[in-house]
Amino acid sequence: MASFKITGGKQLRGTIHPQGAKNEALQVISATLLTRQKVIIKKVPLIKDVICLMELLQGLGVTINKISKNTYSFESKNIKLEYLDSKLFKENSQKIRASVMLVGPLLARFGIAKLYPPGGDKIGRRRLDTHLLGLSDLGANFVLKKKLFYQISAKKLTGKNLLLEEASVTGTANIIMAAVLAKGTTTIYNAACEPYIQQLCKMLNSMGAKITGISSNLITIKGVNKLNGCTHKILPDMIEIGSWIGLAAMTKSTIRIKNASIKTLGNTLKVFQKMGIKLKIEKDDIIVKKQQQYNVDTFINGSILTISDAPWPGFSPDLLSIIIVTATQANGSILVHQKMFESRLFFVDKLIDMGAKIILCDPHRAAITGINRQYELKGTIMTSPDIRAGIALLIAALSANGESTIHNIEQIDRGYENIDSRLRAIGASIERIE
Repeated sequence: MASFKITGGKQLRGTIHPQGAKNEALQVISATLLTRQKVIIKKVPLIKDVICLMELLQGLGVTINKISKNTYSFESKNIKLEYLDSKLFKENSQKIRASVMLVGPLLARFGIAKLYPPGGDKIGRRRLDTHLLGLSDLGANFVLKKKLFYQISAKKLTGKNLLLEEASVTGTANIIMAAVLAKGTTTIYNAACEPYIQQLCKMLNSMGAKITGISSNLITIKGVNKLNGCTHKILPDMIEIGSWIGLAAMTKSTIRIKNASIKTLGNTLKVFQKMGIKLKIEKDDIIVKKQQQYNVDTFINGSILTISDAPWPGFSPDLLSIIIVTATQANGSILVHQKMFESRLFFVDKLIDMGAKIILCDPHRAAITGINRQYELKGTIMTSPDIRAGIALLIAALSANGESTIHNIEQIDRGYENIDSRLRAIGASIERIE
C-alpha cells in the first residue's frame, strides 16, 4: 500500500492544466461498445478507475490503441461475450463503480450483460434501482443468480416514457446508452443533466444517435439501427478544478488553472466566492491569487452560510470535502449539508486531529468554524478513505505545519492523474513511498 509523505506550509505557484473529467471518461469509454467502428477519445485521464475500465473493455475484445498523450482509439468490432463468465471479469468489475455502465451498451448491442456488485467509494448506500428498473422498463429482464450477480438479458429493447425516481447520473447514462439502439422513442423525465451527461449525448449524436433535450431534465431518444465512429474530446474535470482552488486558498498560493471550460462549471465558482476566495477570470483561465485571509459570506438575513449538494446545476457532492477543508482556515463559519451519502463526512475526524474546529452534527451535516489563520493545522498520520476525502486530506497536509503521511493513496490515484508530480511542479514537498 503506497503512501504520500508531505512537508506542509509551503506556498505554491504555477500553472495547472486540468485533467480530463473522470466521470465523463467512464461514460464515453463505455459508450464505445455501441458501435463496431473506431471511436477516438481525447483528454482521457489516466487514473486507476479509467485504466480498470479500459482493461475490462480489452477483456471483452475491444482494441484500444494509444494515439498520443491522453488520446486513445477504441474499436469494438470483435466482442467476446464469454469474458462475462470469467473470473477475471468478476474481479475487475468489482473494483470500480463504473462497471455498471457496461450494462446499457451490452444490452443494446448484444442483448446480454452481467452485473456483479460494483466497487467504488464506500460513502454510504449506492443503490442500483435506477439502472435496473429503467432498463427493465425498456424490456430487459434481470435475475439475481446465487446472490452474487445479476444476469441481465433482453430479446428486444423498446422505447418507453420513463420517470426516474432519482436524477442519477450513471443511471441516466446507462438508460441513454441502452435507448439509442432501442426500437421506437424513449423519454427520460427527471433525467440528470450534468455536463458529462450532455457530453455523452453530444458524442452519441455525432455517432448517429437522435437525442434531443440535451442539458434539460427531459431527454428524448429516437432509436436508430446502428451507430458510427466519431472523435470526442472530454471536458476538464470540474472536481479537480475545485480541488486546485481550495488548495490555493489553504496554502496562500497563486495558481492559474488553464483552459477550465468555465461555461460548464455551473455554480461551482460562485460557491467558492461565497467562501471569500477571490477568483480572476482571463478568457478560459481561472487565477487564484494569494490571500492572507478569506471572509465567509452569510445569507442576506445574517444567518450562517449553508452549503449543500444538489443535482446539477446545484453544487456537486464531490466538492463538499474540498469546501470543508477550505473552511477550516476561513474567517467565519459554515454549515455543510451532504444530502446524498450518509458516510461521506466521517473523514472530518482526521481534520479535527490536525486542529480544525468542526462539529459533526450527524452523518449528513458538519459545522465548521474557521480559525482565520490564527494557527496552522498540524501534520499527522492519516489514511485516505475515498477519492474526495483523500484529496481534502492532501490539501490539509500541504497547508499544515510539519510533516504528514497519508496512507492508502491508491484511493486518491483513482481520481487524480500524477497528482504528486504535478504538485511538485508548482513547489509542493510531496514524496510517494511504495
